[in-house]
Amino acid sequence: RLSATTTPPYVAGIFSSQRTNGDAIGYDEAARRMFDLAAQQPGYLGMESTRDADGFGITVSYWENEEAIAAWKRNAEHAAVRQRGRLEWYEHFEIRVAKIERASAGPRADRR
Repeated sequence: RLSATTTPPYVAGIFSSQRTNGDAIGYDEAARRMFDLAAQQPGYLGMESTRDADGFGITVSYWENEEAIAAWKRNAEHAAVRQRGRLEWYEHFEIRVAKIERASAGPRADRR
């Protein structure tokens, strides 16, 4: 689903990843927990995520400012899941942080 964010400026954390092949024991549960945990953090604005059949995915989290996203990175439970991801779930990943200066939206679904 699309996130309802605030008026810019705000910050986006962009996590692009390629999953490893094989079993990913605990991955789905951990991913759901991270979505729920992020939503409880001060400065959280929303999150969008998708993954294709080949295991490539992108998750974008939106935050009020750099301090909020830095606090999310320091969250102990989030850090533990990131470490497990490095060891078990991801073949490769990239993390990017960007400042959103402008944003616009297209037609609402109920107007089509």
